[in-house]
Amino acid sequence: MMRNRFSWGFRPAIYVALCLLAGLAVAVAPAPDFPDPGHAPMSRAKQEQLGLQAAAQVYQQMPVLPDSSPETQYIQALGKRLVAVIPKDRTWPYQFHVLAQKEVNAFALPGGPMFVNIGTITTVDNEAELAGVMAHEMGHVYMQHSAKRQRQTEVVDVIGALAGVVGGSVAETGVALSAGTLLLKYSRKDESQADAFGAIVLWKTQYNPMALADFFRKLQASTKNGPQFLSDHPNPGNREQAIQNEVRSWPPENYKTDSPEFASARAHAGGVHAYTAQEIAAGAKDGRWKAENAKNGAVFAGASASGGGAPTVTVPAAPLSAIQPSGNFQSANVDGVTIDHPDNWQVMPGQQGSATVAPRAGVSGGAVAYGVVIQAVSLPNGSDANPQQLTSAIAQSLQSGDPNVKQNGNIETITVGGMPAGSLQLTTVSPMPGPDGKPQPERDWLVAVPRGGGKAIYFVFVAPQANFDQLKPSFDRMLSSIRF
Repeated sequence: MMRNRFSWGFRPAIYVALCLLAGLAVAVAPAPDFPDPGHAPMSRAKQEQLGLQAAAQVYQQMPVLPDSSPETQYIQALGKRLVAVIPKDRTWPYQFHVLAQKEVNAFALPGGPMFVNIGTITTVDNEAELAGVMAHEMGHVYMQHSAKRQRQTEVVDVIGALAGVVGGSVAETGVALSAGTLLLKYSRKDESQADAFGAIVLWKTQYNPMALADFFRKLQASTKNGPQFLSDHPNPGNREQAIQNEVRSWPPENYKTDSPEFASARAHAGGVHAYTAQEIAAGAKDGRWKAENAKNGAVFAGASASGGGAPTVTVPAAPLSAIQPSGNFQSANVDGVTIDHPDNWQVMPGQQGSATVAPRAGVSGGAVAYGVVIQAVSLPNGSDANPQQLTSAIAQSLQSGDPNVKQNGNIETITVGGMPAGSLQLTTVSPMPGPDGKPQPERDWLVAVPRGGGKAIYFVFVAPQANFDQLKPSFDRMLSSIRF
């Protein structure tokens, strides 16, 4: 009979096989995978450049611990472990720094620079919570939240605000809040995505993903140190339950909570002199932190490595005959602004309100040796600035990205297209070598025009110092032709 095909003698073997299959099913339960970060209107290179510029400003405006400090070395080692689990094709050049600030906070800038307050290290209960805070911030970079929320035309505004120029003085805005408020005013959706990303990073590094929710819950319940961090990181709604729902189907892990390194770093951090946000704002106003950071060896080296310092992209040397502007002009429209330009110079549109008008031989790889750079900008929170404030902010932004940029003289008020504007002469190093093959000085003429309603536009007329006066009549004609 059919039922006799399976005797009792085979049943234990079948039972064992079924158990093995069940165990195999548990073993291959799907591990969490990182989400698709999507696409931002700002290029990856521009995000990295913006982040480095902003990080350089933090070093000018806030007390930063040197890389040799126990706290920084620990944070960098922990950060390295967290970064290691992110797919190589989706990661960013994360870097980790520590601020001597009492309040609990941490923020990551576009492209990867992250700053963790001393107050955060001393407030968390264990390493898992600290790793959760850092992984959450890394999630904002991974998902490109700042780049998706900030148009490329707002790059100058963000940097200027970090410098404490646009939107009020340092004392008024508080530098400690400026990076979080202007760069990182995240939505609840952003927070949910950063939570989900952070939970995955924690699981993959064998920390309990619920440590992130534990930290936020305790901070929310505390009246000490919480408001600044929580204002930058709005609760997406039932954060703890959302993370639990994410984690429920993940394979179990033997989670770790603490380490001897954390205990040592936290104990040492308790003895570091830290400052309140108000003290930091006051110190930034008189240049205290720039001087003390330099004295203590807290020097930001990132900008020179990528996007800052002397030009790393060079424009091949070209004879003046290949640069010389024609006497015949034609009109072009850039973000609603009409400008006349030599007909042998080309209009090369950039992203969202930017363009370069230049001879082909005067540009290469994004570097401009001859020509005019045009950029529309939006001021933070729709605020307005007078010509002096706007021009100063943009000049400081340019200086933060290139320490070779120097101001030559004072800001003058002129009229452009019937509107008051600021005019400032700058000098730097040209990306085009001189006739002898060596670096040559460059002269940049910055003209910034507030347009009302939180909008503005600026022009930078560029040429090597030796040739600027020859091109000045063409630059004057271009400027006088502008119509809004």
